[in-house]
Amino acid sequence: MIKIIAVLCSPFYPTNFHEQTVTTSGLTDISMQSCLEGVPQLAEWMKQLPAERLTRWRVMIGNQDRGGA
Repeated sequence: MIKIIAVLCSPFYPTNFHEQTVTTSGLTDISMQSCLEGVPQLAEWMKQLPAERLTRWRVMIGNQDRGGA
């Protein structure tokens, strides 16, 4: 499974970031190559979140967890 971790913020509070996970089930025809090229499908997904601004994203492969203290 390929996961996209989107980092979003509100245009009204640009320093208040939060992360949201997007999985391949939320995007169509996603591949590792499209992830590396900027995920064109991510723009379509962002249309569902008009009050948010995408600031960056990262790709995770498999069932990795971001553990830590």
